[in-house]
Amino acid sequence: MSADNLPVLRPEHPAWNKGRIIGQKRPLLPKHVWSIRVRLEMADNRRDLALFNMAIDSKLRGCDLVCLKVREVFAAGRVKERASVTQSKTGKPVRFEITETTRQSLDLWIVDPEMLGLEYPWPSRLHHSAHLSTRQYARIVRGWVTSIGLEPSAYGTHSMRRTKVAQIYKRTGNLRTVQLLLGHTKMDSTVRYLGVDLDDALTLSEGIDL
Repeated sequence: MSADNLPVLRPEHPAWNKGRIIGQKRPLLPKHVWSIRVRLEMADNRRDLALFNMAIDSKLRGCDLVCLKVREVFAAGRVKERASVTQSKTGKPVRFEITETTRQSLDLWIVDPEMLGLEYPWPSRLHHSAHLSTRQYARIVRGWVTSIGLEPSAYGTHSMRRTKVAQIYKRTGNLRTVQLLLGHTKMDSTVRYLGVDLDDALTLSEGIDL
C-alpha cells in the first residue's frame, strides 16, 4: 500500500465532557442545606449565609439573584416577608417568600457596617461592578457544595433554584404550584425542569388509595 493510501492518523483529544457530570444540576437535599448553613454560621460569614438562604427561598435564576436590590427585600427598617422582582429572562414578575431564617440572616447582613449605603445586598469586591457577577456567584456555590464533600460538577447555581421546589413537588405533587414559584410561562418547562417522568407519576398515584 502506498503512503498516499494509508489512513490519516489524528491525535486523540479527550471529549470536552470527559469526567464531567452534565445535564440537569441536582437540587440540594435538606441535609445538605443544613450542613452548609451550619458551616457558614460557624465561620460567621454573614454575606454568604444571607446569600445562601435567599437563593433557597427566592428560587431565582442566578442572574436575577445577584441583581436584587436592597429596597426590593428591605423596607421600613425590616426585611420583607414577601418580595417581587421582574425576571430578566422573561420580563415578567415573580413573587417569593422570605422565611424567618432568611429574614434573620439578611437583617444581620444588611445592618453590617460593610453594607452602609449600598444599593445591592451582594456587592462585588471588584471595583468595576456594583454587585456580584453570575460567574462570581457560581464560584461561591461551588465552594459551598465542595465544603460539605459534594461533587462540584453535579451542582451549580440552578441547584439553588431547584432545591426548594424539588421538595415542594416531592411533598405535594403540585406542578402548578411549582410553575408559579419558578415563574415559568409553560407547564412543559416546569416538567422538564423537575425531570418529572412516568415513575414520578406512578409513585404519586400509588399514594392514593380510593
